[in-house]
Amino acid sequence: MLGTFLLVSGLAAIAAATNIEVVGRAADPCAKIGGQKWVAPQDVRACFTSAKVDQSIKANIIEVISKTLAFHTSVNYQIQAPPPFNNDVHEDLFADLARIQKQSYKSDYDLHIDLSRTLKRLNDGHCVWINSCYDSLFVNYLPTPLSLLTDSDGKQNVHISPEAFDVASAEFPDQIDFWQNALPGPLKGQLSSLSGAKVISINGQDPFVAVNANALITGSFQALGTRQNSFFSSYQRSTAGWNYILGNFAQQSLPLSDSVILTILRTGHHIPEVVTLPYRSRVGAATVAFSDSASWRANNCVAVDGTNGVDAYASTSLTSTSNKALPLSKFQQQPSIPPQSGRKQPINVMLDTSPPSDVVLPPGLIPALPALNGSRSVSQFYMLKDAKTGVLALGSFSDSDFNAFLLGMLNGLLSLKSLGATQLIVDVSNNGGGFICAAHWLHRIIAGPKSTTEPQSGLDTKARDGPLAQLIVQQIVQNNADPQELLLYNPIQWADAKGNFFAATDDWLQPPVKVTINKHPDAFSQRLGEECAASGFPTTPPAQALFDPKKVVIVSNGKCASSCSLFSVTMNKEEGSKTVVLGGKSDVQQQYCGTVGGQSTDYSTIDTEIKTTHLKNNSLAPPDLLVNGVQGIAWRLGFGVNDPTQPEEWQSRPVTLNLPITADIVNNPVAIWQKVAKMLLP
Repeated sequence: MLGTFLLVSGLAAIAAATNIEVVGRAADPCAKIGGQKWVAPQDVRACFTSAKVDQSIKANIIEVISKTLAFHTSVNYQIQAPPPFNNDVHEDLFADLARIQKQSYKSDYDLHIDLSRTLKRLNDGHCVWINSCYDSLFVNYLPTPLSLLTDSDGKQNVHISPEAFDVASAEFPDQIDFWQNALPGPLKGQLSSLSGAKVISINGQDPFVAVNANALITGSFQALGTRQNSFFSSYQRSTAGWNYILGNFAQQSLPLSDSVILTILRTGHHIPEVVTLPYRSRVGAATVAFSDSASWRANNCVAVDGTNGVDAYASTSLTSTSNKALPLSKFQQQPSIPPQSGRKQPINVMLDTSPPSDVVLPPGLIPALPALNGSRSVSQFYMLKDAKTGVLALGSFSDSDFNAFLLGMLNGLLSLKSLGATQLIVDVSNNGGGFICAAHWLHRIIAGPKSTTEPQSGLDTKARDGPLAQLIVQQIVQNNADPQELLLYNPIQWADAKGNFFAATDDWLQPPVKVTINKHPDAFSQRLGEECAASGFPTTPPAQALFDPKKVVIVSNGKCASSCSLFSVTMNKEEGSKTVVLGGKSDVQQQYCGTVGGQSTDYSTIDTEIKTTHLKNNSLAPPDLLVNGVQGIAWRLGFGVNDPTQPEEWQSRPVTLNLPITADIVNNPVAIWQKVAKMLLP
């Protein structure tokens, strides 16, 4: 524990409100980082570790997580996933939560790390614990993102990304001199010369020791290859342009590392050199300003509007927050969408402790091809110079305007067809999901009307059928608790396996389907079918396929999840579309997508269901969360294509091509598309 903990009269009210003891100002480590943009990681840790564990808050967090997990469809599957993910997913959450409840911690920060990593061991980006008191309050950065490149001899080696200095000097202009001056001897001031250097070791060990250590704690995806890929830099189409993803080596959502020792071989040199680079922590974009321990916790650590759910029919509930971004939205891996769209349209999207990147892709790597009609926001259409290959760069399945988004995708594909495109590349690199019905729509308009796209283009699903979920449905069906059809559990939202939508009086959770999973009894809803009614689309889809699905290639770095996975899985397994992963380790099986889920949601949404149906006092209901936290879950789980009796989540999705990435095409979308077209669409 750092510092001396004293409660002084001026801080007593805040300390009581946050239930965390704070230090006296004279010894306050948070005063050192308060109001600062850039600080040393060790100073952030000193602040974070200065707060003791409050047992009542600890118990509150664990109770909220535990009772929310009653709605998480995957919890018993994740005790031991089947092959090919048996070595990747084997976490008994309730056993670990019981361990955490009993365990003592030096600080509240140490408790948070254990909770966060416990949930991350699921390798499921839908089921994540995030606490804004710590996660991305300050973000750790290095100026040297890494890439896994295939050299001229055909061997893969870790390199400092060739564009590293261009990225760092543009994103960190006020910190570049610090890193320049940190370099040793004749390298001082020569940070640009490190770009492209081969990395021989990281902290004295083979680089993949660090890569694999990160894969153990980064979470999000079941496949080892995808978690390895998250260590490296990549790119993504965003709402306003092209973003650069630094990767987990050069960006950390917690102050985990103070520095790194790299042994490198610079381009054009023959003698290895050793450099020590310090991490620097920059205040997060969503951090509320603070000046000391008390204001840090009061401004960033206490529950805020949207942390907990509301009674949807209370006079000041949804209307009071209808135009506000919810705390959840900061960590959803999608563009910000209006809250009303999130309530109206089913969402399947990843959560991450790092908000979506806003680092800009260097100008020389941004596609110079003209964007075609239909391009908007996260979806951009291009025609390659071969005059036959169209490209849809799709950074997300969400957009601020659902109808305009879907119409844009249709118009963009029609534009490509009018220009003579006969084959299509869909680049979904770092696409974390979004609107489920947008994924259905894209599948339908590409592949045309057929048995795999009508009446639905997605997967059948199921929800967990626990006692509290059953009571929610009973309140809706028997007592008209949801007259405006606002709730997830309202039967009119769903259809049976034959595509017949339920009536308002149908109790769709009865009878529960009882099963045993990993020796644990469980219960699920009946099989659910069509979820995107044709009437919900902005126009009638074309009567013919716009492209032959077998001439469609889906490209990513493996980090395609949620609704992106729903689209990719159905296109690949049902339609025969090819898939590409960019630069994965050659001796590791690459999966073209992961974390499929079926529909994601979170504690606050479930809490709204509970409060609206007047069940908050039920012993099964989670209490209101006291901290500024988010707990995500997979609310529905999609059935597989190859084995429709089991969830798609843990079925293999091997890639068609693991594309070797060379220095001349790394993080260059157009160069990559041209390479893919040449190799898979001759």
